Amino acid sequence: MTTIEQSYRGTLPRLIVLAGALFLVGTNAFVIAGLLPHIAASLGTSAGEVSYTITGYSLVVAVAAPLLAILLPRVPQRALMACGALLFAVGTATTAAGGSLSWFATGRVIAALGGAALVPVATAVAAQLGPAERRGRALAIVGAGFTLATALGAPLGTVLGTGLGWRTPLWILAALGVVAVLPLLLLFRLPPRPAAASIRARFAPLTDARIALTLVSVVLTVAAFNIVYIFSSVIAQHATGGSGSLLALLLLVYGVAGVVGNAVAGGLTDRLGSRAAAVGALLVQLVCLAVIAPLEGSFWGLVVVFAVWGAAAFAITIPIQHRLVSLAPDSAGFTLSWFSTAMYLGIAIAPPLGNAANAVGGAVLIPIAGAVATAGAVILFLAGHRGRTALGAASRASLES
Repeated sequence: MTTIEQSYRGTLPRLIVLAGALFLVGTNAFVIAGLLPHIAASLGTSAGEVSYTITGYSLVVAVAAPLLAILLPRVPQRALMACGALLFAVGTATTAAGGSLSWFATGRVIAALGGAALVPVATAVAAQLGPAERRGRALAIVGAGFTLATALGAPLGTVLGTGLGWRTPLWILAALGVVAVLPLLLLFRLPPRPAAASIRARFAPLTDARIALTLVSVVLTVAAFNIVYIFSSVIAQHATGGSGSLLALLLLVYGVAGVVGNAVAGGLTDRLGSRAAAVGALLVQLVCLAVIAPLEGSFWGLVVVFAVWGAAAFAITIPIQHRLVSLAPDSAGFTLSWFSTAMYLGIAIAPPLGNAANAVGGAVLIPIAGAVATAGAVILFLAGHRGRTALGAASRASLES
């Protein structure tokens, strides 16, 4: 066995711990979608009102994650991750114990602060573990935590929440968050981080018009599929007859297909290029969201559409990330941090857009709103492929200064 292989095998347990932490955070974020009607009934409010807590959660993560990186650059990474896991556990427990919407929302904000401290640092730590030639594999293992949260965590949480009450999966997540604190604190004694980058350097990628347009397309892309995913219980009401088990099956199909889409996206991007791969996946999502409306009463019709849609939705992010890295390789870390912020902003605006569509035209208009947002994403992504503009030149000058 080579030294590299021994080193990599030694890091695998730690990578699994990081992946597990991301699985908890991702499941906590996604499981609410399948439990909206149950939570609303328990708290004496509407599913639409509960959905706005998803907006609050996502906005907190979008704002807090870069702020923590700027304000706490010298705090040990293991301390940030452990504190993040503890905050996540406290927030999730608060949410589970809540007897009112305001209490529920408070818990979500606390959990969001924990996620903002944990997720970006866990991803950065994964890149530091093991040899550089294994870095992609390390990131893939840790990133699988979020993928599995959608594929397995959210459907399983929906089943548990339907059968045992919506608080049950949240209490389980809170307990597992507490369990995660100790390994995160003890297993990651890494060297001190290098000096923090300036605020100017962190914002420099946004002055490149191509990066800015691509990031806005990310906001619309993520908003598009979350408009439908978050309101899946409302959209599929006629098809499932209100059955939580059937809804969980629908979400499971979506998630498993997403795992497949994520797995093949890298190879497709390498063969076709980022533009063709991203636009192709976006167009498939657009078509799928458009046909959900006429199929809202057919459960098996929705199963087929959710499968195709899941594969496309999960395949979109890989070529977009590839595009962003290729535009500014020297500042890829900063650019991808803005990618994360763009994703959470997309999640944040999904509930207001979904509620507006539902208020105007009922559940049938929700997937149409998602299709329209996807069309906007395609236009902006293609616009971002135009030649370097004055803004792009300004970005280069900023990075070189």
